[in-house]
Order: sequence, then C-alpha cells, then structure tokens
Amino acid sequence: MTSTALAAPPLIDGTLHGVRIDASFAEAFPMRATRLIVTAHNLSWARHAAVATTGFATSVIACGCEAGIERELSPEETPDGRPGLALLLFAMSSKELGKQIERRVGQCVLTCPTTAVYAGLPPDATPERVALGRNLRFFGDGWQSGKVIGGERYWRVPVMDGEFVAQESTPMLKAVGGGNLLLLARDTDSALAAAECAVAAMRAVPGVVMPFPGGVVRSGSKVGSKYPALGASTNDAYCPTLVGLVRHTELDAGVRCVMEIVIDGLTEAAVGEAMRTGMVAACTPGIGPGLAGGLLRISAGNYGGKLGPFHFHLRRLLGEKADT
Repeated sequence: MTSTALAAPPLIDGTLHGVRIDASFAEAFPMRATRLIVTAHNLSWARHAAVATTGFATSVIACGCEAGIERELSPEETPDGRPGLALLLFAMSSKELGKQIERRVGQCVLTCPTTAVYAGLPPDATPERVALGRNLRFFGDGWQSGKVIGGERYWRVPVMDGEFVAQESTPMLKAVGGGNLLLLARDTDSALAAAECAVAAMRAVPGVVMPFPGGVVRSGSKVGSKYPALGASTNDAYCPTLVGLVRHTELDAGVRCVMEIVIDGLTEAAVGEAMRTGMVAACTPGIGPGLAGGLLRISAGNYGGKLGPFHFHLRRLLGEKADT
C-alpha cells in the first residue's frame, strides 16, 4: 500500500473518524543526512549488515546519529545487481555524520559476509559529499585498489571471502529531524495497535525513517531536568501515572497510555507526508484501531517554536485551512 492510498475525510470539529486531533504542531530541526545502499549475496546477509549499522541510533541525544532501514531493494534497483537495503542516517553536523558513517560501515558492513556499500543518492543531489569508503580502504593494508566508473570512484578491499566494495563518498543533504506524533489511548493494547498501524503505513513513504525500536518510543522527553547534568528528562505532562501529581498534565480522563512516533526525513515534505499518513492510518476503521479501538487523541510535541524552524501543524496536514 502506498501513502497516497490513505486519503482522509475532512476533519469534523477537529476530529478524524471521531479521534480528536489536537490543534498543535510538531517542532522539528535541521539535520544532515545521507542514504546508503547495502547489498549482499542474499537479502538475509544484507539485512544482518543493515540492522547492525542502524543499531543504537535512536536519538542524537546519546547515540550520535539517528538511523533506520528505509526499504528493501530488488537486484534491479542496486548498483551491483544483488539484493539490498536502503539505509538513512541523520546527524546534527556534517562532521558527526562522517564519523558515524565511517564507524558504522567499518564495523558493521565491512565485517559482514559478502556485503558491499554504495551511495544511495544521485551524484547531483547535492555538491556536498561525505566519506564512505575513502578511509575504510586502508583496511586493505596497501592491497586495496580503486577504479573510477561513471565519474564515481569505488574501492576494492581484499577480505577473507573475496572483496569488499565501497563507493568512495556519498552525497550529504540538509534534512529534517524530530517530526513526531503522540498517540493518546485508553490502554496499552490500544496505544500499541495505533502506533504499530501508523508506523507500518509511514514506512511506505519514501525518504523517512522512524529511528526508535519498532518505530515507537514510550520514553518521550522534554528539554531540561531537575538534575543539572541531564539535558532531557521524562515528558511528565504525558505520563499517566503522574496525573494529579504534576502541576500540569496534557492528559484527559480516560487516557492511560501514550506512545510517540519520531520521524526523520530527507525533506520537510517527506516528514509531513509521513505524519499525515500515520494519523490517517491510526484513525481509520479497518486500517487502524480508531476511536472504537481505544485511540482517543493525537497530539504532538513542541517547545513553543523555540527548538527548530520546521513546524508541522497536525490539522493543516489533514487539510484544515490555516486560518480556521
């Protein structure tokens, strides 16, 4: 199913199929990103490498980068005619992105049987490039060799199963990180069902990943903490167990579980389309749980517009006019 198949009816009094859509917005920020293509002798080994490469990459708060598997690729879609996967990697700076690519590809792709790695963006996508195999070639201890094909340099590094092939560099884009949805439900089963359905639909949108485990995060955070050493802490306004204990809560009576989906994308449009698709999927009967299934509201996290320049207004994504 493609995202374009998930059309939404007009909002009625701020609701979609009876599920309340908050008059709020998700606040996202600039990132640097690239797409890599990992291929292997078969899809199983390509996936082993891809999963390892994108592991421990949920949040730049502590992981250095945010990454995920974008989609599977058929042999007809890869540079070497083998099965593969497209990966998206995001970081807060060009320098950090380069560091993360080198470490992750070096430790997780170079080491994985039969794999190769290529740039997944067109050469003319951007003039900015970041190293891919440029430094990893030195693992060949002088036995490595390079060749230019179609204006792009590739490195061949001898390894015990033959050769590891890596494109020298990959284009680097200005991207968007931190798009998000908060799914408020009456219980855990309902929240998980809504989140799983939304993520499944969002994965059909090109150019985005949801970097948390299974695409979902239960430990939503706010900026700051009572402990000075922490830059982020639990989003207490959305914690059901703290209703009645905190000074301010965003939870209505009946909300017993909240799940968050964080979206990173190569473009602002891709993040917005993923958010729209996720909301429609979660709310539509027969696709997601909807109101009858226990999904009560959809909201989003923001910091009053002070965190980032990209503001994704939930109701506008669903077609509501800006001045209504």
